[in-house]
Amino acid sequence: MALPASISGFSVLPVSYSPNSTHYIYARAHTGSKKGFDLPSTRTLFLVNIPPDATERELTLLFKQCGAVERVVFDFDAQELNHDDSDSEDEEDEETGQEEAATEQPRKRRKVSKNDKPVVIPLPPRNLRTLRKTGRSAHIVFLDTSSLARALVSPHKMRQWPVSEEPHGLAHYQALYESLRPPLDAVREHADTSINLYEYEVAKSKQKSKYRKGEAIVDEDGFTLVTRGGAYGQTLGGGVGVASKRFQQTGHTAKNRNRKKEKKEKEGFYAFQKAEKQRQELMDLKTKWEEDKAKVEKLKASRRFKPY
Repeated sequence: MALPASISGFSVLPVSYSPNSTHYIYARAHTGSKKGFDLPSTRTLFLVNIPPDATERELTLLFKQCGAVERVVFDFDAQELNHDDSDSEDEEDEETGQEEAATEQPRKRRKVSKNDKPVVIPLPPRNLRTLRKTGRSAHIVFLDTSSLARALVSPHKMRQWPVSEEPHGLAHYQALYESLRPPLDAVREHADTSINLYEYEVAKSKQKSKYRKGEAIVDEDGFTLVTRGGAYGQTLGGGVGVASKRFQQTGHTAKNRNRKKEKKEKEGFYAFQKAEKQRQELMDLKTKWEEDKAKVEKLKASRRFKPY
């Protein structure tokens, strides 16, 4: 049975993926727009059902005979770009919020240069190909319009899938196994720098606290909070309470300190608990009745006057 030249507007491109297997890629000219990407419709080729382990270099070599390729855009990369854009917008909002808070509360703070911030040394990179789900799509942007026309022509011979430097198949998983177990020196260096960065962030958060040694702190009710230290505290003028060490370190007060701890299991909450309680009360009542009966018999036997 002959292979059709096109299916639903897509040109069929058979590719010899291995000596024993043939992979079919479906291509057509790109139409519409892609969010976050500038894809000209006159020079962009849209591909469907690319191999799951296809790389940018392999697709470039596959269509090299059609013309020079400017860039390759995978649909998975487009989703990541949109996600990164949303994250960057959130970060900008946080920065603007911090700037507004700084203008509202002008305090003299110690200037911390950006160079003082510790830098985390990353683990050794993994130069491996990205495995995607089957049936993924990609966009190939050529440098000229004629290259797109040549790419859409059905080839007379089956194209050979190019081989790149990245390992594939079993070699890919072997390389992945080795990359997930880096040397201990690299792991130790990465852990030490991460801890230094964490300590730096903790110290920076303490500096941003509203508490300042020697300055009066006024709560929401208008009372002055006295901190520990000295005969009259570190702030003069008295107050309604004494700040704890936890407040001096973090600037946060403990809420619901005097709240009573609730019992883990309430009595008489379940039906079987009620039944057991009633059964125990009945047994206790019978035991007490037997004891009282024995006492009455003992009193009767101890009477001196016995009419019968």
